[in-house]
Amino acid sequence: MKLQMPPIKQLYVWLFVLILAIIFVVGASSYNLANQKSDYVHFSSPDETANYFFTKLYAKTGELSVFENYNLSASDIVHPRSFRSDRGWLKPVSFLGIILIFGTIAKVVGLGIIPFLMPIFGAIGIIFFYLLVEKLFSSRRIALLSAALLTFFPVYIYYSARSMFHNVLFIVLAIMAFYFLSSLLENRAGEIKTDPRFFTGHFNRRDFILAALSGLFFGLAVITRVSELLWLAPALVLIFIFYFKRFNIFRLIVLITFFLLALLPMAYWNQALYGSFTSGGYVEMNQSLTSIATIGNQGFSLGEAVKKVGNTIFYFGFRPRQSLTMFYNYVVLMFPWLAGLATLGLIWLLVSYKQFRKKYLVYLLVWGLVSVILVLYYGSWKFTDNPDPRRFTIGNSYTRYWLPVYLGAIPLAAYFIDRLSRLLSGKKALIRSALSLLVVYAIFLYSAIFVMFGSEEGLVNVTYSNRVDYDLYAQVIELTPPPAVIITKYHDKVLFPERRVLIGLFSDDQMNKIYFKLAQVAPLYYLNFQLKPEDFNYLKTRKLANFGLDIELVKVINKDFALYKLSSKK
Repeated sequence: MKLQMPPIKQLYVWLFVLILAIIFVVGASSYNLANQKSDYVHFSSPDETANYFFTKLYAKTGELSVFENYNLSASDIVHPRSFRSDRGWLKPVSFLGIILIFGTIAKVVGLGIIPFLMPIFGAIGIIFFYLLVEKLFSSRRIALLSAALLTFFPVYIYYSARSMFHNVLFIVLAIMAFYFLSSLLENRAGEIKTDPRFFTGHFNRRDFILAALSGLFFGLAVITRVSELLWLAPALVLIFIFYFKRFNIFRLIVLITFFLLALLPMAYWNQALYGSFTSGGYVEMNQSLTSIATIGNQGFSLGEAVKKVGNTIFYFGFRPRQSLTMFYNYVVLMFPWLAGLATLGLIWLLVSYKQFRKKYLVYLLVWGLVSVILVLYYGSWKFTDNPDPRRFTIGNSYTRYWLPVYLGAIPLAAYFIDRLSRLLSGKKALIRSALSLLVVYAIFLYSAIFVMFGSEEGLVNVTYSNRVDYDLYAQVIELTPPPAVIITKYHDKVLFPERRVLIGLFSDDQMNKIYFKLAQVAPLYYLNFQLKPEDFNYLKTRKLANFGLDIELVKVINKDFALYKLSSKK
């Protein structure tokens, strides 16, 4: 029988959790408060730019595409990165969940809330993480420590502050779904224990609500990042195997029904935008799904089919050694405190065999399975978000893709802190709490410094870069007319949507032919590194002249970049 905490202590516990959530919202929101202006809301990556643009568009119009008439003359190349153009219609490349969820909220609350929704969802995630860990370990102390560690975890803070990435929203929705699932499957105190049967098991109103909420939030998580089904589906299958009887047919039907209902908005927009319920903006993912779906019709043997599926899933290769290297760099070296404390917590939990429970085994197996899948899958890729490929920094995609790995380790770290403080303090509760708080405070200081100043992608450095970008933006907007199209390599995220942009250089002759057509219907500019005199003369007298184009310097914007005007000679 579970001991109930006195009401006053429960109040203090919840007060502490709410304080953590408020601290998180204020801290993570301060980044956008410092960077966004009423007339200038821009983000530091193409993905964020696209998500914000389409979220705002959906909130204002209920649409997820906008027509770009210049693309009728420009072979669909006039668009920023993370956009696609289909016969002139600009559409999202990325997953639709964040756009639909944030856009729906912004319809009700207002467009100004959009940059701050991720910190709010991050705070909700802290609350539900506390609830989930409390169910897992039946310990409010471990749950509180876990919530505190999550509040101050650098990757969780960073990608809540960088508020238009999908990853934190996905992980919050998944945490909520797992919490409702664990509530559905638990044996409640005071209930008469029966022998549950899958086809004739217990089902009541509470079961309906929990199954519905679990399915709903799993569905919302999936539409936020469909690719996470790669590990989410095996994790749920593993849980189902261990708790087969507790699911029972009624709970399972309700859960699956609400899961599918949550997928309907994505399916509708996939059909409307991309021509199929299962297609999305990622061309590679569409090709992979088509390839897997047609394997059964191609006469492969079982071994060949398995190999084909494996090669399709690991689209960018399967490199276990590289995966281990990336794991070492982005887990062990980047967050040694988490790796160390979680390892010690795992050992302590395993040697406490007399207290070891079935739910601990399921948790460890699920976390282990998820970690192996994510490390092998994403670790086999080569991400170069940082211009210097030799640098291992928080802004590289591995950190956000491995959020489930980090979060799965946090309860083990909290478990070790709790057990060690108990061992050192004996039965003195005040000393035990003081020791735990001291460790958490040290982690907070480390994390704050790491997030703010830990690399060239720390939030302080990104803020400085954003101010440089704003100065460039203000000059280019003043120097170019509203109908202008600007060819650029890096500044699409800075100039769009106030100016039309396309990603390009002058090295591709086919692109140069399109530039000539575009220059006949639109003011055309080129923004990139300032050209050396000899390079400028070569472009003006030979390279571009061969395509009927002229180039003139408009202005040197700063020490690195310059703006040029392209015009048609014919």
